[in-house]
Amino acid sequence: MSVMKRVRDISVATLNDRLEKSQDPVRMIDEFLYNQRQHIQETEKLIQQCAQHAASMRQQALSAEQTAEKRAEQAKLALKAGEEHVARMALQDKIANEEKAEQFRQLYEQAQHSLLELEEQMHQLRSDYQEVVGKRQYYAARLESVRLRQRMNERMSAGGGLSGNVFQRLEEKISDLELESRSLHDLRQAGREALYRAGSQTQALLEKELARLKQKLQEGER
Repeated sequence: MSVMKRVRDISVATLNDRLEKSQDPVRMIDEFLYNQRQHIQETEKLIQQCAQHAASMRQQALSAEQTAEKRAEQAKLALKAGEEHVARMALQDKIANEEKAEQFRQLYEQAQHSLLELEEQMHQLRSDYQEVVGKRQYYAARLESVRLRQRMNERMSAGGGLSGNVFQRLEEKISDLELESRSLHDLRQAGREALYRAGSQTQALLEKELARLKQKLQEGER
């Protein structure tokens, strides 16, 4: 396991452990994502540098190989021309460039290996980033649910609601109004009946007086 992978595993494990204890997981996730973006940007720059370095090592190796081939051809031509000293110098430079080409090939292979590790790490970093983004959405949704429920509870507490006692008091109030209305109606009805009885008595008295008057008139005529 590479050092970078161990660092990554520790970071993710630490985040999971801190999330379980955090009062504000979304804020903590945002901080982790911010640091992760910084890490990704730094890794991208390092990948570019490694790629440029690997390309340079490859170019150096190719250049040394080409020079070695050129010196070998020059040594052959020098020997054909009878210039052994020149051929010796060309062969000496050929050997040096072959050694140089081998050294740069090794450096190129090392740079390629490092580049592959960095690209693998970048892939893992991006994968972790997306995973944590998903966690953020989940925890943000849970927190929003909690906030909405708290607001709902506050609203219900503020409103008071309609309890059984309220309906009971309302029933008693309406019953009192109905009783008062019936009492007033009964009182008015009793008044009308009293007036009717009083009118009947007056009418009877009137008829009695009228009859008495008629009787006196008849007695007077006699």
